[in-house]
Amino acid sequence: MRTMRSWFRDTTGGLPTTFWYLWSGTLINRLGSFVLVFLAIYLTQERGFSASQAGLVIGLWGVGGAFGTTAGGTLADRWGRRPTLLTAHVGAAAMMLGLGLARDLWAVALGALLLGAFAEAARPAFGAMMIDVVPAKDRLRAFSLNYWAINLGFACAAVLAGLAAQADYLLLFVVDAATMLITALIIFSKVPETRQAGPATAGTAATAPRGALRTILSDRVYLGFVALNLFAALVFLQHISMLPIAMGDDGLSPATYGSVIALNGILIVVGQLFVPRLIRGRSRSHVLALASVVMGVGFGLTAFASTAWFYGLTVLIWTVGEMLNSPSNSTLIAELSPAEVRGRYQGVFSLSWQIAGASAPILGGLVREHAGNDTLWYGCAALGLLTAVAHLVSGPARERRAAALRRSGEALVPTTVPRAPQPAEA
Repeated sequence: MRTMRSWFRDTTGGLPTTFWYLWSGTLINRLGSFVLVFLAIYLTQERGFSASQAGLVIGLWGVGGAFGTTAGGTLADRWGRRPTLLTAHVGAAAMMLGLGLARDLWAVALGALLLGAFAEAARPAFGAMMIDVVPAKDRLRAFSLNYWAINLGFACAAVLAGLAAQADYLLLFVVDAATMLITALIIFSKVPETRQAGPATAGTAATAPRGALRTILSDRVYLGFVALNLFAALVFLQHISMLPIAMGDDGLSPATYGSVIALNGILIVVGQLFVPRLIRGRSRSHVLALASVVMGVGFGLTAFASTAWFYGLTVLIWTVGEMLNSPSNSTLIAELSPAEVRGRYQGVFSLSWQIAGASAPILGGLVREHAGNDTLWYGCAALGLLTAVAHLVSGPARERRAAALRRSGEALVPTTVPRAPQPAEA
């Protein structure tokens, strides 16, 4: 019992209060994250769209997200983390309701585009705020705790959404919008601005340096890391777009898909908090390579699945890879991001997820229709293995770059600055 208390204290103790408010907002938001999980099923079974049309709509979500993350990263550095988060969550709630009420394909496509833009604009600001408030020594466990909250909410949402969808699909959109508004309320009432003053602007309102985007685009080490995340995301996001369609072809219901995909969240909830100790002190490049291999194998085995239990087994396998990938990714981004352009570095990294979100369903649908279901999953396995090799090759350069930033003092230890007046207050 004493060992358990010690582990709990080591895992959760000493983190800033602002982190826990952000953590709570994440959990509440994810408890209502019904729509993206069931969007492919909703579009094909409820609205009667083809697999290609469904892939196009989900892809437009990713296109909107690509714009949103780019804008969100810029606003997080120039306008502030807090107002960017508030605007993104309130706008996403409104667009979520609009998407639920849309009927024609053009309206659904437009709703998905705008929803992606608002929803994903929050990512860079949230990531930058987490790095702002959590000291470097605590980031691995802080990001693991946040990821744990994401998946606790996701596991509950997947099961509940499968039941709610049988009653009324519109209910999914309404609940999802409500949780976004609750998250915005938590940020508005409890979370201060955390944007830091850069070395050149100390003592004045913090502003991002001009030419920051050019600086990022010339950072080959960081862009190489972002590219590898893009390849991993192309594999991982097939669980949202093509996996539910494949299960439907095998005669499995939306509720069955919800239960199977909930295994992803359940395993992360049970095991994610132990991952920091497991990977602490190990080479991040080796951990990321192993994660890519495991995810590739898990998705590759989907080619042989036809029953719920086998699909569940594949989900458990690639979930292990996801659990290894996430905290290593997050801490590495933090160390490769100079403080004064942290929001934009986060935005560029998030952009890889949005590009994958736009292209994964389209590519998956095309491969599935023209080359077959098995070819799609074999391709996922091959891409996972290639990404693993690339991590092993590029890893030493990333670690040298992170060490150089620490020595030069550009990767500043986070400190919270006094809250700057918001536009409405000014």
